[in-house]
Amino acid sequence: MSLFIDTSALYALLDGDEPRHADVVSIWLTVNDNERILFTSNYVLVETFALVQRRLGLEAVRSLADVFVPLLQPVWVDEALHAAAVASLFTAAHRRLSLVDCASFEHAPSWINRRSGAGRELRPSRFQPASRGPDMN
Repeated sequence: MSLFIDTSALYALLDGDEPRHADVVSIWLTVNDNERILFTSNYVLVETFALVQRRLGLEAVRSLADVFVPLLQPVWVDEALHAAAVASLFTAAHRRLSLVDCASFEHAPSWINRRSGAGRELRPSRFQPASRGPDMN
């Protein structure tokens, strides 16, 4: 079974003052003990590195890079996925939905355990994926 790790989860792991820190640490330890595949995207990593550096400093970025990132399997956003994410961003027309979110949702079918139906639960109600070609599934 696989699990997608987003910016908010990675940030909560690193920031002990984050209200969900203890919960996220507990979940992190559980999923790592169960040998799940932990996915993220290169867009999530860029977003997380910038957020952690700005709010917590370079030592926290070093922890992110040295401790957590090696346990993740990054999905690399290519040109086609980026274009689909941009189209989805404009289709959704929701101010709080980011390009990083849209890239994650666009690529979801290829890394979320389809049997669990988790991809449907991750999508905000106003999010509609852009039309994608057959090579993007």
